[in-house]
Amino acid sequence: MRYTVVFAPEAEDQIAELYHYIAQAASPDIAQRYTEAIITYCEGLHTFPHRSHPRDDIRPGLRVTNYKGRCAIAFAVTGETVSIIGVFYGGQDYETLLQSENED
Repeated sequence: MRYTVVFAPEAEDQIAELYHYIAQAASPDIAQRYTEAIITYCEGLHTFPHRSHPRDDIRPGLRVTNYKGRCAIAFAVTGETVSIIGVFYGGQDYETLLQSENED
């Protein structure tokens, strides 16, 4: 089965923020390569998205995977769709952020 991968607006914003951070700290080229690699990794979830870690303790149906150990990618699989909920970099407390979003 092949899934469709969609990015929530919040996830797109987080990727853009990460790009700007890396572009200022290193260079726009490095930022472009890194953020494109994250997007490609997320899009790769179209095959076997259940290979990640379930985190129902944070939010029902939530799954989390990591990109190169520094980037946590939160997503949910519903039907034939993988929804990228958030992209958290460098030890951001995604657990608290996602729990508070779920409570709203």
